[in-house]
Amino acid sequence: MSSDDTLGVRLRPEIVAVPAYKQGRPAPADGFKLSSNENPFPPLPSVVEAVAATLRDLNRYPNAGGADLRERLAERHGVGVGQVHLGSGSVALLSQLISAAAGVGDEVVYSWRSFEAYPGLVTVAGATSVQVPNRPDGSHDLDAMAAAITDRTRVVIVCTPNNPTGTIVTTADFEAFMERVPSDLLVLLDEAYYEFVTDDAAVDGIPLLSRYPNLVVLRTFSKAYGLAALRIGYAVGPQAVLDAARSAAIPLSVTDASRVAALASIDAEDELMERVARLAMRRDRLRDALLEQGWAVPEAQGNFVWLATGEQTVEANDAFFDAGLTVRAFPPEGIRISVGEEESVDKLLQVAGDLVRNLPNGHPGKRLG
Repeated sequence: MSSDDTLGVRLRPEIVAVPAYKQGRPAPADGFKLSSNENPFPPLPSVVEAVAATLRDLNRYPNAGGADLRERLAERHGVGVGQVHLGSGSVALLSQLISAAAGVGDEVVYSWRSFEAYPGLVTVAGATSVQVPNRPDGSHDLDAMAAAITDRTRVVIVCTPNNPTGTIVTTADFEAFMERVPSDLLVLLDEAYYEFVTDDAAVDGIPLLSRYPNLVVLRTFSKAYGLAALRIGYAVGPQAVLDAARSAAIPLSVTDASRVAALASIDAEDELMERVARLAMRRDRLRDALLEQGWAVPEAQGNFVWLATGEQTVEANDAFFDAGLTVRAFPPEGIRISVGEEESVDKLLQVAGDLVRNLPNGHPGKRLG
């Protein structure tokens, strides 16, 4: 089908102009996929068994309301069942909440660079993105974000740890930010990588829900729990807001396989969190080694690290790929590298060491001194 096949079909020009979301490219044969922030550990047998049991009922629609999972999550977080909403990944929840609050003529404020799906979700809702530049260290400039709020703003998104730079928002900074935000403005705290955080100063959104009735916290089972293929996440927040999100959702989009996998993962949480702790330690060792090589790497609190490769991003991306490593390139800014298998680390550092030696002095990705 050529581009000429759409002649005569009236499409929204702003949608046509938005690049479609693209997955990271597959790893080469015998290589390592470090492009999608996936958990490199295989699923637990108990989770696989729970999912397999759902295959007998593929002829039936799923229990998409997920009352059992919502009750489990509500009990864990000390909220009512109506304050928990399930979606096919946290990105689906973002789409629902943005669409529920913002439309044509409205604005959505978020830090940039941040999660690459944000601009498209805002455009699809008919709203306008207001992108506030990150600080030089890759973190959110919450003062600038608060200053960017106008009468047209309907949603603010805060991503912590920020994808792709890995930096956190602290509790103190977030509370100061919320004091400046109008009480009727929806704030979405995207905590997709919450379980990997080891910095005690980082904000934990759910305990703050009772203080801020305009706050919704988003989390996912894709990353720490290793259920990326099944697409399930959840939101916790005011029931009235989540009811609006439910109205904006595609019906029956949460499958039985994803729901029972999430329940089985909660049952096996001790084992899964031990894996998460190992990945966090591997992340810290990787960042330390990159710093020693001469890279200026932001504080990493997700399951990935960020290299500000700048104008050399495409060249660096190709170098990693040629070495059997797929990474996520964001030209002309930088490269996000997922923390993958232990066996990938030495090869990664070998390529990174060659690259940093060839960066010119004064390059943003290179440490001073």
